[in-house]
Amino acid sequence: MTKTITRCTWPGDDPQYQAYHDDEWGVPEWDDQALFEKLTLDGFQAGLAWITILRKRDNFRKAFGGFDPQVIANYGKRDVNRLLKDAGIVRHRGKIEATIGNAQAFLEIQNQEGPFSDYLWGFVGGQPRQNRWKKMSQLPAQTPESQAMSKDLKARGFKFCGPTICYAFMQAVGMVNDHTTDCFRHAPLSKPPRSR
Repeated sequence: MTKTITRCTWPGDDPQYQAYHDDEWGVPEWDDQALFEKLTLDGFQAGLAWITILRKRDNFRKAFGGFDPQVIANYGKRDVNRLLKDAGIVRHRGKIEATIGNAQAFLEIQNQEGPFSDYLWGFVGGQPRQNRWKKMSQLPAQTPESQAMSKDLKARGFKFCGPTICYAFMQAVGMVNDHTTDCFRHAPLSKPPRSR
């Protein structure tokens, strides 16, 4: 007899979406490069469904040098043209150019503030915010914390990081636990995270 799993409704029946929900979404992430990748992909998602980006994620990683900010920060016109021809990613000049500028801003934040992780997690006091939503319709599109993150990132030169994008990012990297209370992932992620 197969045990029925109750999860958030947004992944639907798509196996790739369900795997992302079950294994990644809402799990606290502390690695600087992984955080840069997720923030970049959330920027590319603007105007699109997340499943579109998820299906292209491996292509994005190949196209953008594994999302190494040191590499991307040195991209020039030739790289932009190469990426605009890459059918495996979202070919949007503004988002591609923003990724290069964001890599440069990322390195500057590391230079000024230390770990990018510490800088970003500072917007939630260094620990995941525990929410207790019963239905997906209760989840906000943005919060004061995501607005503050967006404002500060933009002031430091980041683009495609509005407060809604920042909140989606915060949900994905576990800065907030936005699994609904009936979801099988809510309780495990309500426990204090492993030390970094």
